[in-house]
Amino acid sequence: MLVRLSPSACLIALAMIVLVGAAIVWAVGSKLIAVETRPVALPALGAEDVVLHPAPDQRVAGSFLAGRGRGAVLLLHGIHGDRRDMAARARFLQAQGYAVLLIDLPGQGASTASFVTFGLREGEGVRAALVELRRRAPGQRIGVIAVSLGAASLVLCRDCPPVDAVVLEAMYPTIEEAVANRLRMRLGPVGGPLSALLLWQLPLRLNIRSDALRPIAHIAQLNAPVLIAAGGADLHTTLPETQRLFAAAAQPKDLWVVEGAAHVDLHAYAPADYERRIGAFLARHLVSMPVAGDR
Repeated sequence: MLVRLSPSACLIALAMIVLVGAAIVWAVGSKLIAVETRPVALPALGAEDVVLHPAPDQRVAGSFLAGRGRGAVLLLHGIHGDRRDMAARARFLQAQGYAVLLIDLPGQGASTASFVTFGLREGEGVRAALVELRRRAPGQRIGVIAVSLGAASLVLCRDCPPVDAVVLEAMYPTIEEAVANRLRMRLGPVGGPLSALLLWQLPLRLNIRSDALRPIAHIAQLNAPVLIAAGGADLHTTLPETQRLFAAAAQPKDLWVVEGAAHVDLHAYAPADYERRIGAFLARHLVSMPVAGDR
């Protein structure tokens, strides 16, 4: 038997659905921007602990590995990660003679911040790390390998010191696409339209407009050789989005699409190819002097 609701009852039911939906979206937004610090201990790399203070509400924890005068590289991990995610890259780079600085981005790992801002204020930590790396490796060329959130943090960094080579892995082009892709993966086609409900929280909660979170609009300003790497099966940052990023980057630039890889650690997925390609790119742009034992 069908039950007919009065117009007022329909309005009340609709209002309740809207309120419940808004509460769910607000809770999801709260989780996305929440900072949950945790202790971070690197595997046995012989690294020196580093602590930086980029802003009054930020404390950035890091680890430094001395090199052999060949150049220096800053490593930046992805969202919900920490510097341990970059430890295998650090081993590879140190073996090549590079000094290496790994940090936990603000609001990630052992580093503090008020909120996660998807690369905007994390850029303050990147700037402080680059200044510190320049201090520890004077006169050497500086490179950056940055993944996902780390890549966006570098590209969105304001007044960052210049660098000599950049590797960007799995970076989103715009926050609109990043959110829509992730919701579509979880909710299907309806996820795209629902992304607007998350994005409207940015100015309310973080005082950030969505147009401030568009790395594709800033990638050409890196003023350094760039290698863009991405998984061919990545649904978080799709291949067409990566190709648009590559088109927007200034020369000199390289593109490496890792066939079959999703939004994963590309070094762990294809370690031999990664070390060959990334190693050659860094050597081409960073190495200014031979190191004893090199051939």
